[in-house]
Amino acid sequence: MIKYILQRLLATVPVVVIVALIVFSLLFLTPGDPAAVMAGDQATPEQIARIRESLGLDQPFLPRLLSWFGAVLQGDLGTSIFTGQPVTRMILERIGPTFSLMLVTLVFAVIVAVPVGVIAAYRHNTLLDNAIMAAAVLGFSVPVFVLGYLLAWLLASNAQLLPVQGYRPLSDGVGPWLRHLVLPVLTVSGVYIALIARITRTTMLEVLSQDYIRTARAKGASERAVLFVHALRNASVQVVTVVGLGVALLIGGAVVTETVFSIPGLGRLTVDAILQRDYPVIQGIILLFSFVYVLVNLLVDLSYVLFDPRIRY
Repeated sequence: MIKYILQRLLATVPVVVIVALIVFSLLFLTPGDPAAVMAGDQATPEQIARIRESLGLDQPFLPRLLSWFGAVLQGDLGTSIFTGQPVTRMILERIGPTFSLMLVTLVFAVIVAVPVGVIAAYRHNTLLDNAIMAAAVLGFSVPVFVLGYLLAWLLASNAQLLPVQGYRPLSDGVGPWLRHLVLPVLTVSGVYIALIARITRTTMLEVLSQDYIRTARAKGASERAVLFVHALRNASVQVVTVVGLGVALLIGGAVVTETVFSIPGLGRLTVDAILQRDYPVIQGIILLFSFVYVLVNLLVDLSYVLFDPRIRY
């Protein structure tokens, strides 16, 4: 088990380095002169030169890369071209709403999708199973922004049950915090629930056909024990893997959802930075999201120790 954990930790190091290299290279791979693009059509050569100097574009690639790596290791992601603020501070100011949205969505999706997938597998080829799979296809098909506007119209504008936009920090109380997250969570979780439910159903169908499941039933185990103890435990490896891979959906959905519901998070900051062509901010946010995705998948790999006895022992 210890050997497996060390192998996964060591395998993460080159992945993180490659991701950081790609993120840094985005500025140099941009078509044309990024400094001229950010300065605008009316900029003078002196203004463009100052921007090039602030971005390090007047330096060779390798020295600039090493300098950037050293700064990142110290928590310095550069300075915003348009606000003049440190990118690290801007990200820390916006990270709360985004991580709240992603965490609540993740918990809600797993709580809903896993039991739904198990039930669909247990009721295989019945009307209930077909209805669940049809809902999953619908969840994949409806764009996030369409679902967001639809929910805002139904639950906020018409029914006036929930706030249509904004965010309240957890320090204001759990109630207001959750109330402002309901619509965004429902919006983002649609495709995530559909993905987890379909994979859970498929994996459970494979497990339920195994001999040890028939043995458990022959010994008198209840259907609940068969489904949620014997079958689901053995199907958990694939389900956990999909949960980790689906974090990419949460990151992409957060960008759209925060724009729809005016949530002051990293997704909204990303959109603003792209519109302003604020490359240091874009680099910092992409680097953070990439590291989060790598970290989540590392945790997924390490969680296999809990489900696979071949690794545990």
